[in-house]
Amino acid sequence: MRSRFTAFVRGDLDHIEYTHTPDVREKINRPTADSLDSSIEWIGLEIFGATLGGEKDDTGTVDFAASFRQDGMRRVHREISNFRREAGRWVYVDGEFDPDTRSRQAEKIGRNQPCPCGSGNKFKKCCGA
Repeated sequence: MRSRFTAFVRGDLDHIEYTHTPDVREKINRPTADSLDSSIEWIGLEIFGATLGGEKDDTGTVDFAASFRQDGMRRVHREISNFRREAGRWVYVDGEFDPDTRSRQAEKIGRNQPCPCGSGNKFKKCCGA
């Protein structure tokens, strides 16, 4: 999960594509993914929990929230992702989106309020810059 989030942050669509199941990989529209990737600034990842996914497991789930900024608005993507091990590596199968947060926008932060990233700086001097 963390490697996929890092790939989103870096715009490494090859890694994102490589970590999907083969059937999903074939359906990825690369030009659309490229244009979407350039419009999003990923801010943070919070993992709430995971089930299975250990050394001896072939499946696992990760409950997470990824915050991002798009079109000047801070948003949150909340999902429970399903993974499975294929040929010794973990691949993303699918996910269940939290319907309450899918379209909900994060609370607006004032420029002089503390930054929500936890840096201790004012928002305007940190993520709001």
